[in-house]
Formats: sequence, structure tokens, C-alpha cells
Amino acid sequence: MASNKKQQVQQLLAAAAAACEDKKAEDIRILALDPSESGLTDYFLICTGMSDRQNVAITDEIEIRLKRDFGTYPNSVEGRRQGEWVLMDYVDFIVHVFSAEKRAFYGLERLRKSATVLSIAELNAEIKAAIAATRKKPASSTKPGTKVKAAATKKTVALKKVSATKPTPVAAKKIASSKAAATPASSKKIVTVKKSSAKTAARTAKAAVKKSPSKATGTKKTAAKKAAKK
Repeated sequence: MASNKKQQVQQLLAAAAAACEDKKAEDIRILALDPSESGLTDYFLICTGMSDRQNVAITDEIEIRLKRDFGTYPNSVEGRRQGEWVLMDYVDFIVHVFSAEKRAFYGLERLRKSATVLSIAELNAEIKAAIAATRKKPASSTKPGTKVKAAATKKTVALKKVSATKPTPVAAKKIASSKAAATPASSKKIVTVKKSSAKTAARTAKAAVKKSPSKATGTKKTAAKKAAKK
């Protein structure tokens, strides 16, 4: 039986036993059956009433309380009309409400020698221990989770710092492509400037050469004119 289901069954069983006490039932016993010997149910709740009317009142109180507090109904109820032995089947546990004569005659405790006898106090102690164990589990399970979250936040902070100092691969590619695109353009500009300066120098040289012969011829003509006059 799973721990949660066992805890629910024990709570139902404790409520049924409390209903028996409220209706003044006697010799209340809880038998935890051996699973190897009984596959029908897990617990027997056995008690004794002093009369058939009291037995019926005990079973009515059990049915009303479990229906009101837990919304649970018995799978079947047998012997309520006679009242000497009323059997209430709640699947996971069975309630037996006997008269004194019928309980001594059938002797369920003797037939179930391998069963463990529990008192109501012991059953309540088991329920409290199970509730305390279930409350401790979430608290212990949250600690590793907080550590994991703290480690994750540290990693994200470190990644942000690295990304702030170093460019991302996409950004690096963009920078490299921009540099590669910029260098050919700049080299072209330098070449064109050099070509233009060379052209201007050649033009000025040609102009100087053209001007210089004209000046020489002019000086020769003036010298010849002066010599003829003389």
C-alpha cells in the first residue's frame, strides 16, 4: 500500500473507532492483517455492543461520520436488520460490530493470529508520525532546488559579463566584414589620388616645356634685330 493511501485509510479507521467510542462500544480492537494471508482488506475494526439496538446505532454513527467528514460510503453493509453481527465493508478495512455471544462464538481474533493488534492510541500515533514525515519532505526537497537556482543565476551573470567584454560571434563577423569592405575602398581612393597627382604633375611639366621654347625663340629674334640695326 502506498504511503499516502495508507495514511488516508488510517484516518478513516481512526474516525470509525472514534464513532464506536462515542456510542459506548466495548472492547474495541484494530487488527492489521498480514497481506500474505488476506488479500481482501488491510484492517479489521472489531467492537461489541450490549444490545442489537446499540449495534445498529454504532454502525449508523460510523456511516454518518465517514460520509460527513470524508465523503466515503461503505461498499456494503450486512446484518443490520438482525443487529447481532453487523459487517460494514469499506474495502480497505472492514468493521465488525458484534453482540457478546456472537463475538465469542466466531472468534475473529483467534482466526487471525498473524494479525497485529493496534489500539486507538497506537493508530493515532502512526497517523501523526506519517503526517510529520510528509511535512518534512517538501522542506528538505526545496534546499537542493535553491542551490541549483543560485548556481544558475551565477552562471547567467558570468555569461553576461563575458558577453559585455567580448563581442558575440555575429558581431565579430560584422566587424570583420566591415573592415574587409572598408580596406578595398580606402586603397582605391589612395590609388586614384596618386594617379590624379601624377596627371597634374605631367600636365604642369608639359606646360612648362611648351612655354620655355617660345621664350627662347623670342630672345633669339630680339638679338637678331639688335644686330641688324648695328
